Amino acid sequence: MAESMDDIAADFLVEARELAERLGEELVALERSPADQELLNAVFRGFHTIKGGAGFLNLTPLVELCHAVEEQFGEVRAGKRVLDPELCDGAQEALDHVQRMLGELAAGQALQPAPEGLMVRLQRSETGADPAGAAPRAMAAPTHPGAQASRRSLEATREVPVETTIRIDTRRLDAIVNLVGELVLARNRLKTLRGSRGDDEVDRAIAALDVATTRLQSAVMKTRMQPVGRVFSRFPKVARDVARAVHKEVDLELVGADTELDKTLVESLADPLVHLVRNAIDHGIEPPEVRQRIGKPRAGKVILAARQEGDHIAIEVRDDGAGIDPEVIKAKAREKGLIDADTAVRLGPEEAFQLIFLPGFSTKTEVSDISGRGVGMDVVQSRIRELNGRITIHSRLGEGTRFLIRVPLTLAILPALLVHCASRVFAMPLASVREVLPFQPGQLRWVDGREMLDLRQQPIPLVFLRRWLGEAEREGAAHVVLLITGDGPLGLVVDQVRGREEVVIKPMPRALRKVKGYVGATLTGDGRMALILDVDALARH
Repeated sequence: MAESMDDIAADFLVEARELAERLGEELVALERSPADQELLNAVFRGFHTIKGGAGFLNLTPLVELCHAVEEQFGEVRAGKRVLDPELCDGAQEALDHVQRMLGELAAGQALQPAPEGLMVRLQRSETGADPAGAAPRAMAAPTHPGAQASRRSLEATREVPVETTIRIDTRRLDAIVNLVGELVLARNRLKTLRGSRGDDEVDRAIAALDVATTRLQSAVMKTRMQPVGRVFSRFPKVARDVARAVHKEVDLELVGADTELDKTLVESLADPLVHLVRNAIDHGIEPPEVRQRIGKPRAGKVILAARQEGDHIAIEVRDDGAGIDPEVIKAKAREKGLIDADTAVRLGPEEAFQLIFLPGFSTKTEVSDISGRGVGMDVVQSRIRELNGRITIHSRLGEGTRFLIRVPLTLAILPALLVHCASRVFAMPLASVREVLPFQPGQLRWVDGREMLDLRQQPIPLVFLRRWLGEAEREGAAHVVLLITGDGPLGLVVDQVRGREEVVIKPMPRALRKVKGYVGATLTGDGRMALILDVDALARH
């Protein structure tokens, strides 16, 4: 019986968290369109459904809170109360406590009731009468979720669609993904061997296996795909709360919420995007009176957009605020001792923007609940790097700022560029590669004692992979792989470029785990081990 209740609680948590995330978006939309009856009904049903499941599990604090909100929205539906700012603020605060209680349930902790003051505010009528003097309302008795569903079906009369999905433990999916990864490695190995055999029947069999493996790989990866809307749905509430806290007016626009990527990535991107949206509102968007004075709309605009670009996902956070002044950034970095005066003079605008990601950097003069502690953007960049992704900044003074994140569709199989150096094979994430070109010694320049590549009148720092490995120089042709790193462009000089290949990421061999400069290992099509380079470590070198 206890195991059965645990399963019911687990199912309730999944559904309730999805409902709570959706409620955050719906409450913001309802506040903007208070006459929208469908939105009002959706909010009412959301709290009602959570209350029903919580009642079945005897989660009294959650039942009481959802009931208080539900009652007030029921009054609005019945035309007995107007959807006023007090109710909107109370519902948003109640939703915060609903999410907090769900977290406590997930952690096996006792649910702490909502503050008494919030419950009183929720029960206060629109005319401001104290609920203590009013006749007490009887609380609806909690019922089994199935009974709630039956009652709802009698009401928002549509035919209930047949269930077409099932819930699967993600560990089972991970095991399948790992097995497909091994199959991909075997496929790559067979494709490499095919050319040396010269047997038509073997060639046809391997070609058929190649097609089947590719289709299987795609199908398995899709089972782990989720729309980024799962993350985006929480941001209308985030934007509303931050805008209220800093006394600004902001319209948040969501674009491409149906774009899909790996479940692990969806979850991992949540915190970095929260930082970026909060910063866009707090640092980017000007106060309403300032915007009005300079000819902009009082309400600033923040756009959170996602789109697929080949085997990568691009996510951007864009605002129409004041933009970033590179000189202010450099001055703040000098003030905090993060760079010296000589370095500040040499930095161009794009390089100055990268200073934002330094630990301890902040342009705020006062510490608040929103920002000013110098913690946030460095964490954002570190998290994106862990996902084999990149983040870049584009900004124009007076026009706004755009943060662009590019991450692979999945973390299990990585599109990579393979290169040879000193008789060894190395791989690097394809997302970090801008272009490949032959190395011309005549383009070599020395700037401040460092070798630079003069590429289209732009100096690019060079790293010779042979030197980095401690190997002797060699004569003959070489190539430069132009990389995009967190510290700007970098040219990596290698002996030979082998080409693109999808690689399965494996943990580093135990003997090499403490060696800096590598993020993992893989097996290539010819059966050799290739280390995956950490391009940011190369740039810092």
